[in-house]
Amino acid sequence: MQRWVLHIDMDAFFASCEQLTRPTLRGRPVLVGGVSGRGVVAGASYEARRFGARSAMPMHQARALVGFGGVVVAPRHKVYSVASKRVFEIIAQHAGVVEQLSIDEGFMEPSDLVGATAGQVREWAEELRHRIAAETGLPASVGAGAGKQYAKIGSGMAKPDGVFIIPADRQHVLMNPLPVKALWGVGPVTWAKLSSMGVTTIGDLAAMSAKEVEISLGPTMGLNFWRLARGIDDRPVEPRAEAKQISQEHTYEQDLKTRARVDAAVTRAAEGAHRRLLNDGRGARTVTVKLRMSDFHVESRSLTLPYATDNYETLEATAFRLVRYPDEVGPIRLVGVGFSGLESNRQDVLFPELDRQIISAPPADSDFEAGVRSGGGPGVIIEERMEDPEDPTWRPTQDVRHPEFGHGWVQGSGHGIVSVRFETRASGPGRTASFAVDDPHLSPADPLDSLSWRDWLEGREQ
Repeated sequence: MQRWVLHIDMDAFFASCEQLTRPTLRGRPVLVGGVSGRGVVAGASYEARRFGARSAMPMHQARALVGFGGVVVAPRHKVYSVASKRVFEIIAQHAGVVEQLSIDEGFMEPSDLVGATAGQVREWAEELRHRIAAETGLPASVGAGAGKQYAKIGSGMAKPDGVFIIPADRQHVLMNPLPVKALWGVGPVTWAKLSSMGVTTIGDLAAMSAKEVEISLGPTMGLNFWRLARGIDDRPVEPRAEAKQISQEHTYEQDLKTRARVDAAVTRAAEGAHRRLLNDGRGARTVTVKLRMSDFHVESRSLTLPYATDNYETLEATAFRLVRYPDEVGPIRLVGVGFSGLESNRQDVLFPELDRQIISAPPADSDFEAGVRSGGGPGVIIEERMEDPEDPTWRPTQDVRHPEFGHGWVQGSGHGIVSVRFETRASGPGRTASFAVDDPHLSPADPLDSLSWRDWLEGREQ
């Protein structure tokens, strides 16, 4: 009987949550990330992707691509975490055991689908998607196949907001023409090595002998890729243990000998680790910087914050407080940044800018983040907060509340005036009103109020 594994992936999850809770943004190009223009894109709506913007792209580049019709919003991981919990609660009720990979994707292997036809699997998947959409308002894509690899490829083919089934008897027909880098785990290095051998498709890899693969790619990872290419994937679907640390590191072919190159390497590693942290859905208290010198000596330094955060500027600045340079330690061949002390509850602090000051700022000629640092550059319709000593700290896209107008979010602030759009998931597109920045009726609000899920949230607290 056909084994059916399904992979569900919430479509443009962060951006979809923003469009859900801020109805004015629906149908518009939305970029989730630092509104100051620094760092990378944490999420991009499909409207933004049509312009070429995507997750992990430098924010200044994505803003330039989407143009003046685009909207940049600061991440609200409290909202994404709660939305994820509700989505996966529905999935568990529908499917039983779920192997959740990140905040927005997971595997299922429902016992009800053992031996089912492709049509029955499609009907089951559509029912799940419709239930998620009805209860949360969020879109999802589902792929299904005889193993995890094929289910994950299927969900990619299903996007956006669809279902794609890969039956076992059509597995090779559908997968063999795909680029070999579509296999789970084939990264740039493996892809480049296979390409140099003339292996460009999954079918090319499947046609190799086990001995050829073992010699070329190694006996472990190489043979794993080869088995996947040949349709062999018996990995079970089972709950995953939570990671205790999230990190990324890069080894450089040429030793790093200047401060500029080390700074660029720190930024690169921090951005990669931060993307993984966002996918995990937790915040970090401890930042670690790892350096391996040209003599293979390893140095690791850590700093623990008094609170858990997923704010990129804070984490990057902390990493720069820890890094050492070639004039201190000699040429450097590896740079890594790690986050630990992971907690689901993140904390807002009174003066976050104090923890976001980069002590050793990347130089202007750095290869990374050399573009727009601040201001209302291209691709932004939300005004950046203008520096005015009389302004309180109203931030663009911050959640606020007014006793008459209800819940809203800051669209812009400057010269003593703050503009607020009042709306939630339940309200539909809302009205805009302007206030003096020190208006006593305007106060910071809980981002969760924008979901309008009070009954569901209260039910979870009991």
